[in-house]
Amino acid sequence: MSTDDQEQIDRPAQPFVRKLLTVITERALESRLTRDLDRLGAGGYTITNARGKGHRGVRDAGWEADSNIRVEVVCDEPTARRLARHLQDRYYDDYAMILLLSDVEVMRPEKFGP
Repeated sequence: MSTDDQEQIDRPAQPFVRKLLTVITERALESRLTRDLDRLGAGGYTITNARGKGHRGVRDAGWEADSNIRVEVVCDEPTARRLARHLQDRYYDDYAMILLLSDVEVMRPEKFGP
């Protein structure tokens, strides 16, 4: 192993701060939600099944149409706030939806643009 290789291993990666927008909502919204995210500038997203307990009781995804999804978008702050504002305006009144916005440190900044 060269000295340069060892220095890269020993040197901690520099964190790159971005926003993480997490959306927990009804599976029925998935296709509309992904269209909105694409149109409003999300460079990518991850969607997983979600279940849990909240003020409406337990959502256990026992029936596909009743299940929830969790959508995660890592992006810059202006994009995250634009997405959140749109989702609140468009879906909050008629659908079960929770939005969470937090800072995250990205270890591979080249994957998330400037």
